Amino acid sequence: MNGASREALAAARERLDALTDSTSVDAAVLADELAAVTALLDREVSLRRVLTDPAQAGEAKADLARRLLGSQVSGTTVDLVAGLVRSRWSQSRDLVDALEELADIADLTAAQKSGALDSVEDELFRFGRIVASDTQLRAALTNRSATASAKRELLSSLLGGRANETTVRLVTRLVTAPRGRSLESGLESLSKLAADRRDRMVAVVTSAVPLSDRQKQRLGDALAKLYGRRMHLNLDVDPEVVGGMRVQVGDEVINGSLADRLEDAGRRLAG
Repeated sequence: MNGASREALAAARERLDALTDSTSVDAAVLADELAAVTALLDREVSLRRVLTDPAQAGEAKADLARRLLGSQVSGTTVDLVAGLVRSRWSQSRDLVDALEELADIADLTAAQKSGALDSVEDELFRFGRIVASDTQLRAALTNRSATASAKRELLSSLLGGRANETTVRLVTRLVTAPRGRSLESGLESLSKLAADRRDRMVAVVTSAVPLSDRQKQRLGDALAKLYGRRMHLNLDVDPEVVGGMRVQVGDEVINGSLADRLEDAGRRLAG
């Protein structure tokens, strides 16, 4: 997103945070309803265009959203959607992308409130690694000819009773309604949103051998100093990794001797 859409999404995220701060709002229910509205507007292209038409008054578009959704979802969801359609969007599809992101954030907020956010972050990462290593599984989950119910059943057999309910919900929505995203990019986006809930970045660390608790602590501290934000470490083991360790933070990849790289970063920070 850029321009008006980015500003509209930022404002919507603030409104969502304010709503979910209230103990009377069930964030998981809100997530389900936002996901339902996402699916509706993803299907109904003409409606989406009307709700994002810059030539129409914002309040008129908000009234239309209320009439359409008032009997289908809660007042909280209606108010949130009404606020979204009052805003200006660079492209009509950006509204749907924003709704999808808000649904994911609401689910992650529910996990945070229950103290399960760390587990959800780890489970999303592990699931991504499982999919990356199993081509048949990936093919089954991304098969366009497979029905949504078949994919749900497959995910239930994989994750049911083994993963947090929020993880299952997020992954199921991604797999059954990818909306043009690859499975890998969708899981990466979810991991970033989860990290954002704690105002921290994600570092994917692949080492030749498992790291000790002390090594993980030192690595996390060093990366936090380097990037200026707290770090969540997603850890993986690959005996063939070059240099003993590989660290990826966003688009930046650190290969080879991590100690040398961090030592150099420390000198630059000191300078």
